[in-house]
Amino acid sequence: MKPVLAAIAALVIIPIANAGEVSVSFSDDFIETLEDDYGTREGERLSKRVVKDLNQAFERAGVDPARVEVTIIDAKPNRPTFEQLGARPGLDPNRSISIGGMELTATAYDADGGVLAERNYSWFESNIRHVVGSATWTDARRASGRFARKFAADLKS
Repeated sequence: MKPVLAAIAALVIIPIANAGEVSVSFSDDFIETLEDDYGTREGERLSKRVVKDLNQAFERAGVDPARVEVTIIDAKPNRPTFEQLGARPGLDPNRSISIGGMELTATAYDADGGVLAERNYSWFESNIRHVVGSATWTDARRASGRFARKFAADLKS
């Protein structure tokens, strides 16, 4: 299992139309959380979401960095992941809820390798009442979208 996650965590490089390349990696602590609790496929899901949100935000803002490096520092699901449901039979996929969110950091570079912008962002829901009706990663997706819009705005200014 660790070699698979190591390959994912090394850098998930996904080219997108506006940014030359976006790489998403994970903090060491989050890699451990993925391996021990959430499951490695959840890291792939989060990485793809971050890239998608950045792509959309860059397109809307009209920015075109040559390279972007993102690190997911931490993420919390609103509902149990597939791995958690298998490991803990007492969890209910519909009634087990929690406060979720995500913490990220990113750096954008120009074609010469110069830093265009840096952004640290963290958002976690603060009220469990807002979680009702959420999917597994609803709050993390919300954090990713907000992060992408703020980062695109940083690049535009």
